[in-house]
Amino acid sequence: MQPLSLLTPDAARSLAGVIFDLDDTVLDHGALTEVAYGALFRLRETGLALIACTGRPAGWGEVIQRQWPIDATIAENGAVALVREPAAPGAGPQRGLAPGAGSGRVVLLDGLDREARRTRRAELVALADDMVRRFPAATLADDNDQRVTDVTLDIGEHRRVPQEDIQKMRAELRERGVRTLVSSVHLHLTRDPSDKATGAVRLLASRFGEDPTRARLRYAFVGDSGNDGVAFAAFLLTFGVANVRAHLGKLSVPPRFVASLPMGRGFAEIAHRIAELRKNAPAP
Repeated sequence: MQPLSLLTPDAARSLAGVIFDLDDTVLDHGALTEVAYGALFRLRETGLALIACTGRPAGWGEVIQRQWPIDATIAENGAVALVREPAAPGAGPQRGLAPGAGSGRVVLLDGLDREARRTRRAELVALADDMVRRFPAATLADDNDQRVTDVTLDIGEHRRVPQEDIQKMRAELRERGVRTLVSSVHLHLTRDPSDKATGAVRLLASRFGEDPTRARLRYAFVGDSGNDGVAFAAFLLTFGVANVRAHLGKLSVPPRFVASLPMGRGFAEIAHRIAELRKNAPAP
């Protein structure tokens, strides 16, 4: 991993957008700080598309998509996405809102129909209940009511679950045909094949008109933990906030650049470096 000082103007100027994780990347233990939120505006001012990419639920993604200065939100580790449809003619954005907020309606993009989703998720809830009963250090995460595709166990947000228990749960779930993903706060149970990288590339191709291969060169990814590993491997220009160092053992490919600060302050450090280089670089 290299310090941000080695990021070049050419690399920053080559970007069309930035895709970023939420928990412990933009958010500090679940809280959005002024410095991190302001950094989104600084990036947007340089002409970059902004896409949140999180393991958090679709219900959270809808709120974020309505309120933040971003172009799309990928939720539940790539399984679904939320975008804003164009506003009706004459219905411009309300004054004082973030760019994009208040114009058009937010829609959920999901490749599976609603009834199939309900059936699949009911099976996952039953499995999660069994895991919690047998591994009482874990509990159902408090954001499950807002989820569409997966079920999450709290292993690091309000609980501290031993790594041995996490590994045993993952092994048993794998035997039952369930995929698991681990973030800094949750153990995710899913039957969807998507991850953050495939979900991001699919969205960029379907909604942004990007060639799937070229998209990996034109968009940067910012993250911090194990479920960001596939995106660190997929995208050419990747960044970690300082707390990514605690998760390097879970990453087959580390981020290319790393901030000196953790969480939201680290995200702001990365954002300001990209923005500074894009603004100060000489015109081609």
